[in-house]
Amino acid sequence: MAENTKAHSHGSQKKLLLAMLLTGIIFVAEFIGGLTTGSLALLSDSAHVFMDVFALGLSYLAFRVAAKPANDKHTYGYHRMQVLAALVNGVTLLVISIEIFREAILRFSNPQPIETGLMLVIAVIGLAVNVIVAFVLHDHDHDDLNTRSAFLHVLGDTLASVGVIVAGVLIHFTGLVIIDPLMSLAISLLILFSAGRLLKETVHILVEGIPENISVAEVTASIKSIEGILEVHDFHAWAISPDYIAFSAHIHLEDQMLSQTNAIMEKVKAALAKFNIHHTTIQFECSNCGQGRVCLDNQGQPTSCD
Repeated sequence: MAENTKAHSHGSQKKLLLAMLLTGIIFVAEFIGGLTTGSLALLSDSAHVFMDVFALGLSYLAFRVAAKPANDKHTYGYHRMQVLAALVNGVTLLVISIEIFREAILRFSNPQPIETGLMLVIAVIGLAVNVIVAFVLHDHDHDDLNTRSAFLHVLGDTLASVGVIVAGVLIHFTGLVIIDPLMSLAISLLILFSAGRLLKETVHILVEGIPENISVAEVTASIKSIEGILEVHDFHAWAISPDYIAFSAHIHLEDQMLSQTNAIMEKVKAALAKFNIHHTTIQFECSNCGQGRVCLDNQGQPTSCD
């Protein structure tokens, strides 16, 4: 199991390095091309691409740090580094989208001439490389926040490149340079959407919200279905990283010999494994301590215990 995880991590790191190299080439080409042609849409896309290079670099660094073993100061290890990298990535994307939006508004009142020929050539090259990078990352693990966010960014870049090409063609045939800042606004909104989704997920993890695939009612019902268990309370489930869920609970048992609880513990762990929960802290009790008690209504939903 550990060897498979290590091999998967190494494979993801190689993909990230390749994607970072190819994306870096796109950034240089689009940034120089945007300055040369005067296209804000191309410059906006290059800013998005730069943030992708930054995000890929953070993701790669997070993979390396997260692989470090737990120690006396970090008993969970460094898994949260991947979440922190995604948070920084989301914040920088947010800042970039606001800056692109501001510059596009200024361009409406002060339009600039655009060399559409070179703009189109660079945008087509960017689109081709983006497709290659997306293919490299397409089989990412959906529980891997870093690689998944990188794939979504590249997918966004691909759509942005298509937008720049469409803008270049329309400007070439209509002469309406206002299309350039309009497309920049669309790219800005695309980046804003990506940043918002990423920030929502990372903040939810950092404030120790319950993982999206975990239902208090379902997990509690699964545990209570085990023979010998009377009640479950003080229920807590949180994510150290998207693929590392921690769980703790107090379980009220029927009166029985201490040696019999080993079999119950194994059944509890098996029940939790179905929800992808493997790191557990279980406290068995012979009476309800009343701490963090969870009560359910007739439909199995959490309700007041009064």
